Amino acid sequence: MTNPPQRPARLRLDAALDRLAVTFRGMTARPDESNCDCHWGSAEEVAQLKTADVELDLDLLERTWMATDWKDKPSVLRRILPQLASTLVHGLTRPVSGMERVGLAFALGRWQEWPAEQAAAVEEFLRAWWAHTLSDPDPTVAAHELLVLTAEATGTLSPWLDTWEALRGPVPDGHLAEMADCWEYDLLGDQLPWSAWENGEEMRSELTAWLVRHAPARLRAPGVSEDLLHRIRLLGLTGPDRWEDPHWPGHRY
Repeated sequence: MTNPPQRPARLRLDAALDRLAVTFRGMTARPDESNCDCHWGSAEEVAQLKTADVELDLDLLERTWMATDWKDKPSVLRRILPQLASTLVHGLTRPVSGMERVGLAFALGRWQEWPAEQAAAVEEFLRAWWAHTLSDPDPTVAAHELLVLTAEATGTLSPWLDTWEALRGPVPDGHLAEMADCWEYDLLGDQLPWSAWENGEEMRSELTAWLVRHAPARLRAPGVSEDLLHRIRLLGLTGPDRWEDPHWPGHRY
């Protein structure tokens, strides 16, 4: 029996992962890189980061990307990036602290300032993963969780929301309904649903406006409750107009 053909979005993501592996092959942490052996790990583990192309065990990989006190954060991120990207895509690591911590690791690595070929490989990976997730009915990482990662990694929501706006159909619209359902409580309290590294208020305003503008028409489909649609509508109101509306859900903050 032949295997079913892979979707274009999956092929694009696989190509992006391969590109990361090629682009960052041979990368290492700085020879003088160090970390606390009491809180981070042993000298032998730091030595692995200074050895190119050796796969790390998942515990060491997680401790490495979560640490924020490296001398040269970009070099450490370049060293682990292909393996980190693969484990994220395949669901082998699920940070309990939220996807914003993964995005922060990207941001602290200042990947957008890297040489053009390297920065382009990272950007294509993030874009390919996002496009694949939006088109997958059961993604490894929920679309709204990946949105947090990409927003924190790049410091902006705009390109990711633009892609979501352009993709229509039951699958991306289903992810939209899930996001609205998960985040309406925070957004109705004028709070961003995650702890942003920077630009938090700007992202909250943009996200709220985008939902009010695009979600109602896309979510008028079987299975989407009128209650959720009312909560999205309330995001477009402020002050007493919001909490005195007859459909105010009674949230307390």
